[in-house]
Amino acid sequence: MFGLSLAQILFVALVALTFAALAYVVFFESIAWQKKSDERLKSVKLAATDSLGKFTVRDKQAEAVKRRKSVLDTLKDIEQRQKLRDKNIKSPPLKMLIVQAGMKVPVARFYVYSVIAGVIVTILGLFLGSPLYLAPGLFLAGAFGLPRWLVYFRRSRRIKAFLHEFPNSIDVIVRALRSGLPLNDGIRLIAQEAQEPVRTEFRRMVDAQQVGISIPESSMRMSEYMPCPEASFFGIVIQIQSQAGGNLSEALGNLSRVLRDRKKMAAKVQALSMEAKASAYIIGALPFIVATLVYLTSPQYIMVLFQTDTGHVILGCAATWMAIGILIMKKMINFKF
Repeated sequence: MFGLSLAQILFVALVALTFAALAYVVFFESIAWQKKSDERLKSVKLAATDSLGKFTVRDKQAEAVKRRKSVLDTLKDIEQRQKLRDKNIKSPPLKMLIVQAGMKVPVARFYVYSVIAGVIVTILGLFLGSPLYLAPGLFLAGAFGLPRWLVYFRRSRRIKAFLHEFPNSIDVIVRALRSGLPLNDGIRLIAQEAQEPVRTEFRRMVDAQQVGISIPESSMRMSEYMPCPEASFFGIVIQIQSQAGGNLSEALGNLSRVLRDRKKMAAKVQALSMEAKASAYIIGALPFIVATLVYLTSPQYIMVLFQTDTGHVILGCAATWMAIGILIMKKMINFKF
């Protein structure tokens, strides 16, 4: 009953194939159109993604160029201001020298003290047997040389004390910033708790803020009262961060590390140059030691240099050559880094 002949099977297959061919012909255009639509949609999506990526890259590049230009403009402005400050640092007026030395003496009173020092030096020189014609020279040396040397000495000692404490103060500010405190509070903390002379310099920044001066401007002024590169570095970091943005705690942390490395390098240079310095001290002291020993053993032999005109000329030439030699040795053993 269910048996089919070969002719019937072929007929059924032919009918199925015919219907399949008719269905393919009918739906071919819709299938091809759907395929083209899918490809077109895919290409549009890829184009939109590429365009968005290009716009994103372009925006990032424009932002980077803008930020780089802002940083360069800031650096140029800071460089111009720093040149003006360097002129005052290299040859500051007397009033600024007294402030940098940490002295609270008015300029008029300083001149009075200078005159008193000149009179005292002149009297001591005449009392010790100095000729009368050397009195003006003694007065000038006592009035202008001795007081200013004292100011420069105290200024140098104050700068060394500042450099010793300054990296620790920057570390305190970094910890305050990382704990969430603003920069103002960190500066006030140093102005209250740090050691001198760092406390005085940061208190000066706090006082400047109270009269309306911004933190970047007051930090840039620190190098005027504390003439050292480290104070300039601190002001430059604050100035750049305020105009260009960035992580201030990281920048100050890097600055603290740089200052400590500079301090280590200075100690290393000093240790390496101690042998040369000791040799220079010995060579410079030998003529005076030999002259003293000769005077103790044979005073008449060496007194010819002090009692005759020829001896005076020889002593003058020897002193000149000794001064030249000492200056050359000083240049050789003083390393700049």
